[in-house]
Amino acid sequence: MAHVRGFLHPKTATGRSSLIPSPPWHYSGDLLTVEYRTDPARVAELLPDPLAPAPDDPGAVAIIWADWQSCSDSAEELLDPVHAQYKECFVVVRCSFEGRTYSRCVYIWVDKDFAIARGLHQGYPKKFGSVHQTRPHPYGRGAPRIAPGGRFGATLAAADRRLAEAVVTLREPSETNGFVNGHPMAHHRHLPSIEPGKPAALDELIESGGAAFEAGQAWTGDADLRLFDSPTEELSRLTVEEPIAAYYRQVGVTWNGGRVLA
Repeated sequence: MAHVRGFLHPKTATGRSSLIPSPPWHYSGDLLTVEYRTDPARVAELLPDPLAPAPDDPGAVAIIWADWQSCSDSAEELLDPVHAQYKECFVVVRCSFEGRTYSRCVYIWVDKDFAIARGLHQGYPKKFGSVHQTRPHPYGRGAPRIAPGGRFGATLAAADRRLAEAVVTLREPSETNGFVNGHPMAHHRHLPSIEPGKPAALDELIESGGAAFEAGQAWTGDADLRLFDSPTEELSRLTVEEPIAAYYRQVGVTWNGGRVLA
């Protein structure tokens, strides 16, 4: 029998073709976050057992655009950037489990296959999408500054439909980058059985978070956020009932696994 290698398929004799390398995974990126309140019932309907709504502010939502560069411990991806760079847009709510508050990603779209594969391993419900956001730069007129008055746009589309767009205008430095995405993540890892009618091959609730984190100065500001209907997506059900705030921050994160909760 052949000895094959690789963290994820396809497994080969060398393991070089694996869609993703083994953790830890390191991320550096620019995050544009818009927080708002929706109908708490719309959040509750996205929380399967044994999760419950957060005890305070249960309708709070964060939609986050991220422009990432990532790599494994070898950092070899950084010298072949097609394997390092990707963008994503993800939607986070808060929930409760055994008396503790967690963040939970309920929707997420990315623009690279390796990011989808990594997310499925981590419990993120990743799908393919088209994601764009304005990049800052300290020189010239071709980019905004991370400073008062800096204006950033962001868009999300999937299956030829625009799902969300935002314009964020920075106002001042902030002590935080918001509160919705500020807890450990509670995610489900799920794989249906190959045999119809049989129990799932994998069905576990896991806790996950950064093994290491560093970040620059957070900025807060005002946002104009719009969500759009789609025949195959349900983001617009999380209607914008009340704006909270918007944030911009550059961060670095390392992920190296999680633990099973249930």
